Amino acid sequence: MGSPVTLSGFNGIDFNMILNAVMQQERRPLQSLEQRRAALQTASSTYTTLATKLGSLQSAAAALGDTSTVVGYAATSNNEQAVTVSAASAAAPGRYDIVVSQLARAQVTASGVAAPDSNATTVATGGTITIGGVAVAIAAPVTLAGLASAINGTDGIGVTASVSETAPGSFRLILSARNTGAASAFTIANSLTGSTVSFTDTNGDNISGDSAADNAVQALNAALTINNVAVSSATNTLTSAIEGVTLTLHEADPAATIVVDVDRDDGSLVTRLKAFVTAYNELATLTTGGAQSGTASIGRDSMLRGVRNELRAALSDAYGTGTYTRLAEVGLGFTRTGQLELNEGLLAEAMQADSGAVASLFADATGGAFAEISSLVKNYTTADGVVPDARTRLADEISRLGTRIADMEARLALRREALRREFTAADEAMSRLTSQSGALAGFGARLNSTRL
Repeated sequence: MGSPVTLSGFNGIDFNMILNAVMQQERRPLQSLEQRRAALQTASSTYTTLATKLGSLQSAAAALGDTSTVVGYAATSNNEQAVTVSAASAAAPGRYDIVVSQLARAQVTASGVAAPDSNATTVATGGTITIGGVAVAIAAPVTLAGLASAINGTDGIGVTASVSETAPGSFRLILSARNTGAASAFTIANSLTGSTVSFTDTNGDNISGDSAADNAVQALNAALTINNVAVSSATNTLTSAIEGVTLTLHEADPAATIVVDVDRDDGSLVTRLKAFVTAYNELATLTTGGAQSGTASIGRDSMLRGVRNELRAALSDAYGTGTYTRLAEVGLGFTRTGQLELNEGLLAEAMQADSGAVASLFADATGGAFAEISSLVKNYTTADGVVPDARTRLADEISRLGTRIADMEARLALRREALRREFTAADEAMSRLTSQSGALAGFGARLNSTRL
């Protein structure tokens, strides 16, 4: 006959140990559910990482899938203090000698001294002031600041008004054209009543601003030559003087020649291709084992095998209509270990030999490589795509498991409480029996001693 459990306890039985052992056995189905939930949570986290990496790959592919940006150009100026430049995809290689003889200017016209302050002294009681053909009506006495506010609040007026203290206790109204160039010049017809505001009228025609001497700054167009061809511009930013190039003029010096060079910029293409290579390899690492990704592998998932195989096939397929029809021909290919790599030397040779064919391969209007890859990835990442659907299914399953686990936890809590009450009752009963047994033993001993 086996010995009873007598590790501790007044009655020689450790009911607490027995309770824990029973509950541990009954928790095994719950532990299985918890392990299943933990695995699903890990998979969900990895799918989140997958979605991020697919998004990075799609963005990198999109940056290479536009024909207009595959072959880029860069513009440089030998004097950026005088002229700065930038080039767009429509630019063409060339050298341009630029001489800036005049910058575009916005007209500025200032009144004579009008008031000893800006916001206390009345400078007009009524009337109108017409600026650039737009009348500003004054219906009540105004200060200099009030007049400026009325001008600025008038729709369609091509100037801004401000008040300047040009000397201690001497305030003037300053009118400035909103835009540079001769076309933005304005005149002033002053019909204010009770006014101390006046403007210079050099030719005495009751109109101010129509003579250069009337103005603090005369409205001017920029004047320059580009390869000895005269160019005029209302602004100091010229976007069409050289096709595909933006010129920004900062200084005028008729005696200085600024040299602008426009050359093909293959460095930008290399940078974008390297970004694509990095994005692809990070995705491939995740989908083939996750050893370097910091997350659990989901590489055996059939969907992941599908996206991995489709991407590899897309990167190996034929595209374009030019000299080059496969990415490996221009330096983008796979290593023996399955990693994507860029051979910059091979790419440089291809760009030098036929940059148009490279552009056709990457982003041909009928289906370039990177437009195809971008579209392929979108099928997995859009709201109704495969990856979001998988994440939704995982989230639903995790939620269902959470409900089952909570229900089982509640049942186990009730079961533990019921067993605790049973063992407590058994302990109490045994305690009474032990007490009674002791009392009987003592009674028997007393009987024996009496007989003796």
